[in-house]
Amino acid sequence: MTKKIAFIFPGQGAQMVGMGKDLYDNYQEAKNVFDRANEVLGKKITEICFNGPEDDLKQTINTQPAIVTMSIAALDTLRSRIKIKPTYTAGHSLGEYCAMYASEVMDLDTTLKAIQKRAELMSEVKGGTMAAILNAPAGSVEKAIEEASSIGYVDIANYNSPVQIVLTGEDKAVTRAGEILLEAGARRVVPLAVSGAFHSKFLEGASKEFSNFVSNLDLSSASIPVVTNVDGAATISSEDFRNKMPRQICTSVHWTQTIENMVHNGVDTFVEIGPGKVLAGLCKKIAPESTVYNVFDKDSLEATIQALNGELAKI
Repeated sequence: MTKKIAFIFPGQGAQMVGMGKDLYDNYQEAKNVFDRANEVLGKKITEICFNGPEDDLKQTINTQPAIVTMSIAALDTLRSRIKIKPTYTAGHSLGEYCAMYASEVMDLDTTLKAIQKRAELMSEVKGGTMAAILNAPAGSVEKAIEEASSIGYVDIANYNSPVQIVLTGEDKAVTRAGEILLEAGARRVVPLAVSGAFHSKFLEGASKEFSNFVSNLDLSSASIPVVTNVDGAATISSEDFRNKMPRQICTSVHWTQTIENMVHNGVDTFVEIGPGKVLAGLCKKIAPESTVYNVFDKDSLEATIQALNGELAKI
């Protein structure tokens, strides 16, 4: 019996001041990634990650390369200490770039350059807002979007779990859709602190410009299938990635479908690699029977290695 494990990587919103510092201080592999990121990005990403301030870290232009750097540092440290090859990789929005790195679609320098360009383009988009909707009754989201669309553009940015979706679009339309959903029985509507309406048609211009940039990137076909956000499908071909990377910016993140696809194909263990535990929580909502581990600091790294060694020993 072969155990099926997936490596998953968090997206924007998982950042926290201090992330990666104890990995940097204790593991050469992590230090190598952070030091290289400082060079490639042309800024002290170590300073932003380790010391903030929070206002600097949460700016999209900094958040995206910071999370990717920290997540890859954690990944390289994990892989240096346990010989394990996942069946799939996946990442939530910008986390997909870490998944592509893990699957050898891009090397470190290319990944950092790609995410820096993505962050630059997305940070230039202003206007619009986003809101998380919790426990909306079945069918109510589609009805709310249809009704709210009469006053402005609103769409679904993220299918995060069976009980959480994120709306994106014009302020008034997103606000109205949220009101309708609360009236319909949704448990909560949580406005998100974002600079614009990500994963929406507001990003179509950024997507087109990013497409031009991606056309010149050195991409390889994946050594491990990456389950991609735009369609929840396992992807291997380098040309498929070249097509999907720009589309991902302005289309919905199908995270629920991503996890369901992996579970359907036998994955029973997920390792979230990067800051926080957001994806672990979503996984337990989507696939309650799954086992989830985290790697975000020295203690969680060592605990996950010990647990995985125990799991692998049973096979």
